[in-house]
Amino acid sequence: MQPVDFTTLMAAHAELQRDWLPARCEQVVQRDRTTLCMALRTLTGRGWLTISWHPQAARIHMGAAPPRTPDTFTFSQQLKHQLNGLALVAIATMAPWERVLDLQFAPRPGDEIQWHLYVEIMGKYSNVMLVNAQNQVVTVAHQVTAQQSSVRSVLTGDPYTPPPSILGPRPLLTEPLPDWRDRIVLVPGALKKCLLSAYSGLSSAVVQELIAAAGLAPNQTTDTLTAADWQRLFNQWQTWLTCLETQQFQPGWTTTGYSVLGLVPTQPAPSVQALLERYYHDELTRQSCDRLHNQLAQRLKTLLKKLRVKEADFQTRLSQSDQAETYRQQADLLMAYSYQWQPGMTTMTLADFETGEPVAIAIDPDGSAIQTAQKLYKRHQKLKRSRHAIEPLLKAVRDEIAYLEQVDAALSQVIGEAPEVALAAISDIRDELIQQRYLEDPTYRPAPRRQEDEVDLRKFHTPGGLAVWVGRNNRQNDLLISRLATDYDLWFHTQEIPGSHVLLRLSAGQVPSDEDLQFTADIAAFFSRARQADQVPVVYTQPRHVFKPKGARPGMVIYQQETVLWGQPQCIAAMLDSTAIAIAPQLATSGT
Repeated sequence: MQPVDFTTLMAAHAELQRDWLPARCEQVVQRDRTTLCMALRTLTGRGWLTISWHPQAARIHMGAAPPRTPDTFTFSQQLKHQLNGLALVAIATMAPWERVLDLQFAPRPGDEIQWHLYVEIMGKYSNVMLVNAQNQVVTVAHQVTAQQSSVRSVLTGDPYTPPPSILGPRPLLTEPLPDWRDRIVLVPGALKKCLLSAYSGLSSAVVQELIAAAGLAPNQTTDTLTAADWQRLFNQWQTWLTCLETQQFQPGWTTTGYSVLGLVPTQPAPSVQALLERYYHDELTRQSCDRLHNQLAQRLKTLLKKLRVKEADFQTRLSQSDQAETYRQQADLLMAYSYQWQPGMTTMTLADFETGEPVAIAIDPDGSAIQTAQKLYKRHQKLKRSRHAIEPLLKAVRDEIAYLEQVDAALSQVIGEAPEVALAAISDIRDELIQQRYLEDPTYRPAPRRQEDEVDLRKFHTPGGLAVWVGRNNRQNDLLISRLATDYDLWFHTQEIPGSHVLLRLSAGQVPSDEDLQFTADIAAFFSRARQADQVPVVYTQPRHVFKPKGARPGMVIYQQETVLWGQPQCIAAMLDSTAIAIAPQLATSGT
């Protein structure tokens, strides 16, 4: 994740000063452990200032309104008590090349400053603290004791002290080319490394952009650069410093992140605020998505491993019960020929009643043939009873494995989706596992049914223009059958293979072509566990022939009067890669 460096902070600072001063603080909400949202109102509008001290995504910018969830954080409550109703009259920088902003609050513009909200954007050392006019820290987002840091402690009630000044030379617009070049080549090495070590206040992203704009390579050694190379790089250096001095920035998206300088080709962004809001929202959502995905995948792997061991054990015991009839037959032989038994015998070889073949039966040397037969009868009865007990247990374990494999298949299919869509789908899976008691979360509260359920579905169009809807998880799979399917539609699913439920939407009297049916079968095969296969059996039937048994787990159904097609998932994979199919807007925004 690209951190907010000094250049980006100055770009955000310039826009905030230009567009959002003065502004009245109307509300303060802390949306999570590291993110604060402050409602600001100016003469022209209202917006939310996002302030974050996240270790990898510390930032400050205007953003979206926070979700309407209870705010139980002490830090925001203290800020709300002190700052609500006051005016944000200035946003000042603390010192040259320092990533610290001073948000100053007063009753109205022109009045004496009453509060300072210091926002320190310094990676894992980022922090936010409220300081009164007497320079006393009133509240702080993250307190730092002397045991945690020997350089600088940050505690409530202490005087505020700025972060230690950066060491080393700082970039200057007035520095001539020879002095600049000599400082960089003092210790020869890779160009990027030399630039970063020669000056303070530089970030890896800025250096990378300067080098790319000059047409050079980051790993190119300084002793291989020509005079023309140095001149081009110095020109880009001067352009960067000029942008900082004039506060003229060009925000845009790059192939690896974002830039506020515009020195390399970018996709323009409307503003620095919009750029930072979208980038960090997407990156943090993707991070949360990956973390939750890994957690659920590991849990499902553990559960399936235990269930398969239990299935193998039941299967072994069931196989042993198949020998019950053999024990009974041996007991019958012993009872019939018990008169042949002699004391001390350990084996009796007797002719089978049906085949006449000799059967060797072990005899307990401490007992008689009749006593051995009684033991065999008991073993026969025990194994017979065990079969009746094991068969339903084995079926229950296999049903549970089928369900968890269905969940695992749905979880694997969200990879590659847009961050928000993927996170919503994985959150649904997590909620489902909690409801089915495979996960524990004391803080879990069932979410109300969302109105956008239908929009969240994957949506395609067949070559004939028919709509195809695909569930992302078991909740949506049930939604397709219970609420969305009509009597005219067709329901598709891979045969005996975990996968998504697929609905081919049809109107009254409409008959799909063979090409439409094949396309839908290919979709069902693609969104299943057999995605990598060449051909996959897919069944389809009318929704009225699809039933959900009483007490069945989410997504589990039985069906009748089905027709089998062979789906070809690789055709869909090739089409998606070449963007040769028409995808509905909801799917296009999901990034599938």
